[in-house]
Amino acid sequence: MTTEYLRPIPLTDPARTDAALTLAGGWVRFTHVEVLSRHAAPRIVPAADVAPEALAPFLAPRAPFGGLTLDRPRLMGILNVTPDSFSDGGRHAATEDALARAEAMRAQGADLIDIGGESTRPGAPDLPVAEEIARVAPVIEALAARAFPLPLSLDTRKSAVARAGLAAGVGIVNDVSGLRHDPDLAGVTAAAGAGLIVMHSIGTPETMQGLAAEAYGDVLLDVYDALAQCVAQAEAAGLPRARIMVDPGIGFGKTLDQNLALLRRLSLFHGLGCGVLLGVSRKGMIGTIAGVPEAAARAPGSAAIGLWGIAQGMQMLRVHDMEQHRQALALWQALAAAGPTGP
Repeated sequence: MTTEYLRPIPLTDPARTDAALTLAGGWVRFTHVEVLSRHAAPRIVPAADVAPEALAPFLAPRAPFGGLTLDRPRLMGILNVTPDSFSDGGRHAATEDALARAEAMRAQGADLIDIGGESTRPGAPDLPVAEEIARVAPVIEALAARAFPLPLSLDTRKSAVARAGLAAGVGIVNDVSGLRHDPDLAGVTAAAGAGLIVMHSIGTPETMQGLAAEAYGDVLLDVYDALAQCVAQAEAAGLPRARIMVDPGIGFGKTLDQNLALLRRLSLFHGLGCGVLLGVSRKGMIGTIAGVPEAAARAPGSAAIGLWGIAQGMQMLRVHDMEQHRQALALWQALAAAGPTGP
């Protein structure tokens, strides 16, 4: 297990310094790193004082993922074809409604679409494989039949569902269980030449929130170690690191304070050498902090945390409210871009 962890301290100001290093080939720079440990207080050191081999995972540009370059932030549109998802259950369960929603998100600026047939909200029960396939396969097949131009991702924990989705036309599998629910999923994804997103979670959707308070010694470092193990598991199944993306799993088996601890130091996860996805859209912590009980009304708070994630170098945001996030991201990019200092 790692004893010291490096976290690049992100810089996004348009003023540049020659001493700054580029983080993961993207839009964030850094001159210093925070050294974290389970047994000592954090300390800050110049990046120039860090051994080149320790800096290497932070400096290597990320390879394209699912056909998308990761040198700029990407927006993943959520398409739930479920009757019981926490904020939009039932709205897109019919195939024609799902197709219309996918087209709308494409028009609003989505870079890819993530299709899910099983709700993994806190407390959700397990869904039989056949029922999950029956929900997602017609939508994937219909999008493929009309030559839908964006990459498709399938949100599933199950290798049988992944196999059906990959055969129907998806190029990415998004596993919220981090290969804990069905270890065969990595091999199925590898054999198809597809990309894999692995998210950190604990327990099952039914049990995870009840486990959160006692699950971690240091939530930030525990989640990092768990994702490192998950990436190693996927590599052992035949997936190169370039085809793996990680997700710290905000809201999945974490308390409010644990979520905030992860969000404050998201740049740590670049040390895994993979692209990093952040999924916070409409989640309960936004309602708690901002006082918004209705999940569908949390777009402003979702976009605010999304921009924080972009400033930490997150390569992808998974979102419900595409137009709000597109606008927020466009303005952030215009302000953060380096340019002339004159009028």
